[in-house]
Amino acid sequence: MTPNSIIIEIRAGTGGEEASLFAQDLFKMYSKYGQSQDWPQKILDSYPSELGGYKNITLELKSRDAWPRLKYEAGVHRVQRIPATEKGGRIHTSTASVAVLPKTKEAQVQIRPQDLRTETYKASGAGGQYVNKRMTAIRITHLPTGVVVTSQTERSLQQNKENALSILGARILKKQQEKIDKELKGERRSQIGSAMRAEKIRTYNFPQNRITDHRIKKSWHNMEAIMNGKLAPIIKKLQQNLN
Repeated sequence: MTPNSIIIEIRAGTGGEEASLFAQDLFKMYSKYGQSQDWPQKILDSYPSELGGYKNITLELKSRDAWPRLKYEAGVHRVQRIPATEKGGRIHTSTASVAVLPKTKEAQVQIRPQDLRTETYKASGAGGQYVNKRMTAIRITHLPTGVVVTSQTERSLQQNKENALSILGARILKKQQEKIDKELKGERRSQIGSAMRAEKIRTYNFPQNRITDHRIKKSWHNMEAIMNGKLAPIIKKLQQNLN
């Protein structure tokens, strides 16, 4: 069944501050693509970095078209470019990981209140400074699975709790689906699949104005347009080759 919404989690990987800036670029790319499709969207959680990037950011896109179009974005994305902080003009390589999760309906995943440990804290901004004097940020641990989620983007604790529970439901559903997939396909097939997901799926080479998807061995050269949300050519090729 096609979900009505998806949750995209973007996390800075190797590369320090440059990786956080790349995570921000990926967030803008998916957000602008969603805007071009008139999909309602909402930031569920975010942790900014010192220079205005994101250590991690979680975005919800609300459309039945979002999952079939963006599910293949999951994986490790690599960027090669000269960072703004680089004085010697050297090209750096950094990474960010993208997870694409179908948002659950309540009937799909049963989350019992007694299975949750909830902690509240003050929301923080870049550099760790507190940006809210009240305890509005929330951390929820699902005790049976050990899944931990947070949310601090909203001004009220209740809104952040709702966001966190949305992320939690999506992550638990993913775990359940992976377990079923493992049982159906066997241990060896599951391990191979996990290894493939851990490898880089795409490289963004700014000096050469080239984006390459390594799974289908295809490159595009309209880098600026793609980073501004013009993802249709990539999505089409991925659907043709990976569906």
